[in-house]
Amino acid sequence: PRAQVLADVGVLELANWVAGPSAGAILADLGAHVVKVEPLVGDGMRDKLRKPNRRAAPTEALADTDTAFHMDNRGKRSIAVDLTDERGADLVRRLAARVDVVLTNLLPRRLARFGLSPEQLRGADPRLVVAVVTALGTSGDEADRIGFDLTTFFGRGAVMGLLGEPDEPPPGFRPGQGDHPTGLALLAGILAALRVRDRTGQGQVVETSLLRTAAWTIGCDLSVALVDRLQPRRRGRSEPISPMNTRYRCADGEWVSLSAQDQLAWPRFCRAVGRPDLADDERYVTVADRFRHGPALVAELDAVFATRPAPEWAGPLDASGVVWSTVAALPDLVDDPQARANGMYVEVEDARAGRFETLAAPFTLSSTPPTVKGSGPALGEHTRSVLEELGMQDAEVDRLLVAGVIADGAGGVGGIADGPEGPGRRVGT
Repeated sequence: PRAQVLADVGVLELANWVAGPSAGAILADLGAHVVKVEPLVGDGMRDKLRKPNRRAAPTEALADTDTAFHMDNRGKRSIAVDLTDERGADLVRRLAARVDVVLTNLLPRRLARFGLSPEQLRGADPRLVVAVVTALGTSGDEADRIGFDLTTFFGRGAVMGLLGEPDEPPPGFRPGQGDHPTGLALLAGILAALRVRDRTGQGQVVETSLLRTAAWTIGCDLSVALVDRLQPRRRGRSEPISPMNTRYRCADGEWVSLSAQDQLAWPRFCRAVGRPDLADDERYVTVADRFRHGPALVAELDAVFATRPAPEWAGPLDASGVVWSTVAALPDLVDDPQARANGMYVEVEDARAGRFETLAAPFTLSSTPPTVKGSGPALGEHTRSVLEELGMQDAEVDRLLVAGVIADGAGGVGGIADGPEGPGRRVGT
C-alpha cells in the first residue's frame, strides 16, 4: 500500500460528539495515529442516533451497529480516562507529550483545570499543534458556553433565520449538519499548522467554532449585512428569487429542483416542458418580468410538472439545457452511480458487526489518498496497550482500573457524568 501523507503524525483526541471527532477521523484516514480519550461512560455520541432498521439490515449484528459513531471515529484507538482524577489527567498530559497534534472540544475552563490548556501544553512542547473547536470561540464572555450545531450553528449562527417559508417557523435540521463542516474547517487549520511546523519547527494553536463556520457558510448574505446591517426576508417558492430557482412536485409525489437560468435558456425550457407559449407571454418575457410575476408563473409550472412523474422529466429537462436535479432521498444517494463512480463510500470491517459501508473522506488525493483503516473502537478498547506504550506495567494499569481512574474494553470500573462539553464529576466508583 502507498504511504499516507500523515503516517508520521500522532494525534491525541480529547473530543466528543461530532465536530472534533470528524476532523480526527479524516486525520486517521490520511494515516495519522489517533488515540481518542473518552470519559469512562464514553463519548456522548455513542448510541445516540438512529441505528439501521432491524427488518432492513442484512444481519442482526449490523442492526445493532452504531454506524454514525463509526463514521466519525474510524481508524482510532480508544482509551477511557477520568480526567477529574489527577492521576488520569497526568496520564493524558504524558500522552500529549508524545504526539504532534492535540485535538479537543473541551471547554477552556476544563482544559485549564486539567492542565491541558493550549498554553500549558505548548509551554511543555513548542512544536505541538493544539487544535480547539468550541461553540462560540475561546475569547469573550461566553467562551465556556456549551453549544451544539442546532443551537449555535443554525440558531445563533443565523443560518436558520434565512431558511424556510415566510411567516412560518424556522426549519429544523438533521444531526451533524453544522458539525461536519466545522470539522472540515478544523482539519484545514491542522494541516496548515503542520505545514508551517515542517518549515519552522514551531507548532501553534488552531481554533474554529460552530459560530465561525456558520458565518462562513452564509457568507454570501452575511457579507452584505456587514455593510447594510439588514436581514433579508425569507422567500417562498413563488417570490422573486423564484421561479427558475425553485422546486416543483411531480405526478409521483417526487420533486425536481431547478437552478437559476439566463435569458437564453428561458425559451428552450418552455419548449422542453411543453409550454412554448410561456416564452411569449408578456408577463414572463424577461428575467425581471418573471421575478415580478413569480407567483403566477410558479402556479403555471406547478401544473406543468404535476402532469408527469419525475423520471419522465429527465429527458426534456436535459434536452433543454436547464440545470436541474431530482430531490433525492437517502436511498437514492446510496445507490447514485455518480457517488459510486467517485468513491464516496467505502467498506470497513468491524470485529463485532462484520463488513459494512461508511462514508469516505469528502476529498481524495491522487498519490496519497485517504484510506479508512477500520471501524470505530469500542470504549476503552486500547487503554491497556496505549498505557503500555507509555512504559506502564500491567500491575500499575490494574491498580488504576481498580481505582476507577481508567476503564478498558473489558468493562472498566467507575464512570463519570456531566454535560456534553466533556468529562465531569466521578460517580459510581
